[in-house]
Amino acid sequence: MADNNNTANSSGSSGNGSSKRCSSCGRPESEVGRLIHLPNNLEVCQDCMRRSIEMIGNVWNGMDPSNNPFGNLNPVQEKNKTDEKSEEKKDEYEDNDSIIEMLKDFKSIPMPHEIKAMLDDYVIGQDRAKRIISVAVYNHYKRLSSRYKENKAVEELMGKDKKLTEAEARQQVASESNDPFADVELEKSNILMLGPTGSGKTYLVKTLAKLLKVPLAIADATTLTEAGYIGDDVESVVSKLLTAANNDVFKTECGIVFVDEIDKIARKADERARDIRGESVQQAMLKLLEGSKIEVPMGSGAGARMGLVPQATVDTSNILFICGGAFSGLDEVIKKRLTKSAAIGFNSSLKDAFDEDDDLLMKTTNEDLRNYGMIPEFIGRLPVVMSLHALDRDMLVKIIRDPKNSISRQYQKLFFIDGVDLEFTQDAYEAIAQKALEKKTGARAIRAIMESLMTDLMYEIPRDRNIGRVIIDADFVNKQGSPKVEMKDGNLLPG
Repeated sequence: MADNNNTANSSGSSGNGSSKRCSSCGRPESEVGRLIHLPNNLEVCQDCMRRSIEMIGNVWNGMDPSNNPFGNLNPVQEKNKTDEKSEEKKDEYEDNDSIIEMLKDFKSIPMPHEIKAMLDDYVIGQDRAKRIISVAVYNHYKRLSSRYKENKAVEELMGKDKKLTEAEARQQVASESNDPFADVELEKSNILMLGPTGSGKTYLVKTLAKLLKVPLAIADATTLTEAGYIGDDVESVVSKLLTAANNDVFKTECGIVFVDEIDKIARKADERARDIRGESVQQAMLKLLEGSKIEVPMGSGAGARMGLVPQATVDTSNILFICGGAFSGLDEVIKKRLTKSAAIGFNSSLKDAFDEDDDLLMKTTNEDLRNYGMIPEFIGRLPVVMSLHALDRDMLVKIIRDPKNSISRQYQKLFFIDGVDLEFTQDAYEAIAQKALEKKTGARAIRAIMESLMTDLMYEIPRDRNIGRVIIDADFVNKQGSPKVEMKDGNLLPG
C-alpha cells in the first residue's frame, strides 16, 4: 500500500506542489516546457502535438505563421515560404483589383452579348442556354456592383459620423441618392442547369468563371450528407470556394459555386428510411442558396475536418450558385404530364408521341421537378432554369474541330512540339463523332476515342525525326487502314 501511495504521489506532484501534465504522454510541464491548452481541458506538450500533426498530415500548410503554436521551426524554410506567399499575395491583389474594378463600374462588366460571344469561342451550340446564363451572370454582377457601391458609401458616412448605426447610414445613403430605386434590394437568382451527360454543363461553367476571372468551386452533390453523418456537409462547398480564392473572403463572396449531380439528392420514393442524402441535403442547402453567414475552415484535408485550422465567416448572399444534373428519368415524368390527356378521340394525343424527342428536358416545369423529387423550397431558390440539348453528330463534329481549345487542336499542338504537322480530314471528324455518338456519353467519349487512336502514333512518330506530316482519315478511325505519313522531303511513307 505504501508503494502504491508513493507512486500515486509521484505521478500527481512534482517539487513543491502539483504540476500540469501532458494528457498524452503524462510528462509534467516542468520537464517538457509550456503545455498547449486544447478544448475539453486537455493539456498537450509540444512534442506530442508535433507528432500528432505529423500523423494526420501537414495541416498547418497555408496558415499564417502567427497561428502556428511551434513558431519558426526552420527559419530558412520559413523565409522561402514567406517569399512564395508574397508572390501569391501579389497575384491575389491583382485578381482582387480586377474584381473590384468590375464592381466599381458596372459598365466594365461584360454585357450579355459579349459574354455569349466569349463562350461561343469555346462552347459549341447550346445557344439558348448560353443566352440564359449570360443574362443571369450579367444581372448577378450588376447586383454585386450596386451592393459594393452602397456598402462603400455607408462605410464613408459611418467614418465621418461615429454615432450613426449601419441601418441609419443606409437609410441616409438611400435618401441622398439620385437613384429613384435606391430603396429597392435586388435579390439573387441562382441557376438550375439540366442536360444529359456530356452535354457541356461543367465545361460551360468552368469557361464562364475563367472568362470573368472569378473564383470557381465545383462540388459533387453525391458526397453531401445531412450533418452528423459520414460524408461532406453542405458548408464544404463554400470551403472549396474559399480555398479556390486563396482564403480571401472578399474574392470568395464574389465567386461561383457549381454543384454537379444535383439530381442525386432528389427525394426518394421510400420515405420509411431516413433519407440522409436526399431531402435532408436539399433542406440543408436552402440557407446557402438564400444567403447566410456561415463559418468555414480556411483549408482542406484532415486538419479542416478536425477543426485544427482557423475559421472564416463567409456571407453566401453574394455567391452565385449553379446546380446541374442529368436528371435521368425526368423525361418520363415530362412525358407522363404531356400525355395526360391521351384518350380515344380526334383531339387525343398518342402515348408514344414524345418517345423520339431527344430534347424533352427543354419542356421541364416546376411541377415536373417536384414530381421528380425536388422539394418546392429548393426549386424556388433556383429561379433560373435552363436546359442543354442532347448532342447530335453535327454538334460533336464541331466540338472536335472548331473551339479554340478543341481536342483536335490539342493533339496538333502535341505533334507540333515534335516537329510534325497533324491533319484530320472531314470524314475523320465525322467518323470520330459517330463513334462518340454510339457510346451515348456525349462529348466525354471524344477524348477516350482520340487517346485510343493516337497512342500508337505518339509512340512511333518521335522515333523518326524525318516525318513531317501525318494525315488522319476515316479509314484509320474505323481501323480499316493506316494514317498517311509524309516525310519532310515530300515522300509518302508506305502504309
